Amino acid sequence: MTTPAPSAPDAHGPRAETVEALIRHRLSVALGGWRGSVETALPTVVFVLAWSVTDHDVRTAAIAAIGVALVLAAVRVVQRSSLQHVLGAVFATAIAAFFALRSGQAEDAFLPGILTSAAFLVASLVSIATRWPFVGFIVGAGDPRAQEDPFGWRRDRGLVRVCTRLTWVLVAIYVVRLAIMVPLYLGSHVTLLGAAKIALGWPLWVAGLAVMGWMLVSGHTPLEPGEGPGAEDEQDESDAKVTDREA
Repeated sequence: MTTPAPSAPDAHGPRAETVEALIRHRLSVALGGWRGSVETALPTVVFVLAWSVTDHDVRTAAIAAIGVALVLAAVRVVQRSSLQHVLGAVFATAIAAFFALRSGQAEDAFLPGILTSAAFLVASLVSIATRWPFVGFIVGAGDPRAQEDPFGWRRDRGLVRVCTRLTWVLVAIYVVRLAIMVPLYLGSHVTLLGAAKIALGWPLWVAGLAVMGWMLVSGHTPLEPGEGPGAEDEQDESDAKVTDREA
């Protein structure tokens, strides 16, 4: 019977007793919350509304969407709050506007998002196959020691195992997005694309997080630093230090 390891200190939150508790805290830090979801969705709403009101004027719709994204960023600056999520929205809106303006087709504003979802789907599947689960990087980024040891999370077998299961949830999210968005894009259903993008944004993430939360609450995997994938490297380093001291 294995004795659970001592609680793992985390500079950004409470001490975690289990892998699931640690991941719950790290994911809550990594996500932007309700405000981040609004900042991501609002430019899309404005784009679709402007496109509809201006008799399908793609240029006006694109300018309106970019303008809203910049206003949201300016509000963040004035409030001296984090720009992490709103800058992502500004960048995504600018790319979407570029695609739409270049082709003159409003539905192309949604093409970057579709391609991004496809890329993340492939990356998530590859990360599972190679035992470098995508969720592990999100969890690892929240570790205060990440700058010195960015891949330290892989040394905990339980952490890798749980992150692999959670990454399958991401795979499901991207599959759902593509299954809905691709047919709408091919059919040039701009209004439905806008509604689908919003529904498949934060609401779908909430559903995915609910599934992840259920998985994390129902699990009680003990933290086992130094015993998982990559632990061999850590052991080699430890042995080398011992050899140096003996020498």
